Amino acid sequence: MRRAIASLVATPLVVVCALVLTAVATPLPDALRESAQEVSVVVADRDGRTLREVRTRGGDIESRVRLGELAPAVVPALLAAEDARFFSHPGVDVLAIGRASVTSLLAGRVVSGASTITQQLARTLAPRPRTLLGKWKEMALALRLESALDKRRILEEYLSRVPFGPGLRGIEAASRHYLDKPASALDLAEAAELVALVRGPSLYDPRKREALVARRRDRVLARMARRGLADPEAVARAVEEPMHVRRPFVESAAPHLSLALARRTTPGDGGAALARVDTTLDAGLEREVETLARRALSGVEKANVTALAAVVLDNESGGVLAYVGSPDYFAAAGGANDGVRALRQPGSTLKPFVYAAAMESLGLTAATLLPDVDVVFDTDGGPFAPKDYDGRTHGPVRLRQALGSSLNIPAIATAARVGPPRLLELLHRVGFASLTAPAERYGAALALGDGEVRLLELAEAYATLARGGVHSPSTAVRRAVHADGTRVETPRPVRTRVIDSRTAAVLTDILSDDAARSAAFGRGSALELPFPVAAKTGTSKGYRDNWTVGFTHEVTVAVWAGNFDGTPMIGSSGIAGAAPLFHDVMLAAMRGREPAPLVDREGLVDVEVCALSGERPGPGCTHRVHELFRPEQAPRSECTMHVRRLVNSDDGLLASPACTNVEERTFEAYESRYVAWAKAAQRPLAPERYSPRCPPRGAASSIAEPRATGALLEPAVRYPRDGARFVVDRGGPSRQEIVLAAEPGEGGGPVRFVLDGRTLGTVSAPYELPWALAPGRHRFEVANATAREARAVTFDVEDGR
Repeated sequence: MRRAIASLVATPLVVVCALVLTAVATPLPDALRESAQEVSVVVADRDGRTLREVRTRGGDIESRVRLGELAPAVVPALLAAEDARFFSHPGVDVLAIGRASVTSLLAGRVVSGASTITQQLARTLAPRPRTLLGKWKEMALALRLESALDKRRILEEYLSRVPFGPGLRGIEAASRHYLDKPASALDLAEAAELVALVRGPSLYDPRKREALVARRRDRVLARMARRGLADPEAVARAVEEPMHVRRPFVESAAPHLSLALARRTTPGDGGAALARVDTTLDAGLEREVETLARRALSGVEKANVTALAAVVLDNESGGVLAYVGSPDYFAAAGGANDGVRALRQPGSTLKPFVYAAAMESLGLTAATLLPDVDVVFDTDGGPFAPKDYDGRTHGPVRLRQALGSSLNIPAIATAARVGPPRLLELLHRVGFASLTAPAERYGAALALGDGEVRLLELAEAYATLARGGVHSPSTAVRRAVHADGTRVETPRPVRTRVIDSRTAAVLTDILSDDAARSAAFGRGSALELPFPVAAKTGTSKGYRDNWTVGFTHEVTVAVWAGNFDGTPMIGSSGIAGAAPLFHDVMLAAMRGREPAPLVDREGLVDVEVCALSGERPGPGCTHRVHELFRPEQAPRSECTMHVRRLVNSDDGLLASPACTNVEERTFEAYESRYVAWAKAAQRPLAPERYSPRCPPRGAASSIAEPRATGALLEPAVRYPRDGARFVVDRGGPSRQEIVLAAEPGEGGGPVRFVLDGRTLGTVSAPYELPWALAPGRHRFEVANATAREARAVTFDVEDGR
């Protein structure tokens, strides 16, 4: 008998000792480290509303919690539901095991389990087979956890990791998913409802078995009352509360941006994953822009456009208000591609920055005349002859007309004068970090978008103009939190003035001038809105990319249209492809806002000028316009392109003193480089012959006054002047150049440029050719086919060392 009693006493002691030794030998799971726990990422809008919860790689929604962040009823409800003696056992509840064993033996089946909260956590951290050996290892790990962690930490790990539903881990994830509120806001009934789900996450699904979950909730509440874990009156009220289950969360808003942010880690933090990102997005605007993009796509499919992207920035803060990488993220044909960040050729959308560089480095104004005549540029890739969108040339045009109508030839000519290094430097300053090739690689063709940029960079650059020339990096993140609860430090954007405010104001005035762009786009286009908008379109070569970008004082909107695989569109330009969506998005972004004045005229003067010459109007200037100037740049000379001539009224030819039927008429006079164009365009040039009815005495009637057109008889060097001196700056860009220029002589025609006895090329209007400075003395001469002798100048280039 004594041996039997001793055996009965010794057996449990041996089991306990063996279990303790097993526990001592059991290592803590690596998964227990907080940094190792993969959590889903909540992406919220600027008001804290959830846009999307990005699941873990295992497909779960999983969130960490701290006890201090939970509603007071959560832990008592959990103890009542799962482990009433949690704070008194060492991880394994012997009494619960004995009770469960007896109950199961009497019933002939398993009636209740005996797993403690710590054992359930152990099973979650290190899943085991449902065998006796598996149960033994589970209990050993539970003892190991109790020896390494305090009770508070065990509860936090449990409430952060165990399943609360299909694909839901942790009470925070369950609370957001089922009740649309954080676990910190749960009332007594809701806390009991959620902890009730742990018993069988698939069985107790409140969307499928609401009545079953309600009964389980009420049992948990009753246990809380019996064990003194809740006030009986509060429990009574909680039992009367109906079940509250929200509809399933639809993951649709800002998928491209949300997924990119969810996968981001921050430098210097050991690669810690994010758990929550509060963005700058406006949820309502985001969803509206997504809807508009899907609708717009159906309107351009006939032009072989399969993708659209749009981004909206708040100009004051630089925050991203809406971000649509493609109309449908889940579309089989490249929907997951992100058009906001894709590298594409921007077409003419870079032209405003070409003119910004020219205004600040060359002193150009909105009234400066630029050449829009046929020209051939010598490039590393061979001769380059740009053409305007309409296939015509327009002669001398004011900068306002050139930019407003997006003329290519003046933009290329201006870029050549500015120089690719200086232009590329400005583009970098306004945010085009993607232009990483050397300036020589792009050349003057950079003015037409010969480089690849991102839609977000384009929006950022135009927002710089909206802020009067102040650049501020765009941002989509207001604040973020790591999975371990630490906040991510988000640096404040650094604002930098990169363009003079007056230059930005003039460009904004031009880009918002509906009349200036009407010659190219007509009136009533998609760029005209009920409020002032500065806008620009662009189309890359081969019709592979369409762009429209513009701004009000408050917001900047940028839109791209095309195909992610680079397939050309069918004749679709920026005004036809991207502009309709731009129009609708701008209306949506400005809804409820009171537009502030778009152009800041401080430091500028409004001056009436002749529409043809850009100079002060003279008697012959019947068409006059107003331009904005810096005071020191306002024109002071009178128009020289309108001339008054006496003509014979009968035939319209020049009248001599011998004529009796005479009248004075106004004609146009052009520089020699424009004469050929003016004749072809049938501009009202002064006649070159005297009327044969009353010729001057002693002169043939065919002799014309040379000053009628201002043409030179022979070609001449226009730049540089004879005796000029240049210095190469060794600390400057690798390629420093000047633009050689000529006057073609009477009748125009090609002009041969000869430097130091070597022909550089035969150049047509505007008779300009960039040349890289080389130290030494140089002789530059020009000649055409009929010139009897070349006109030459000598200039020096010194080494700046």
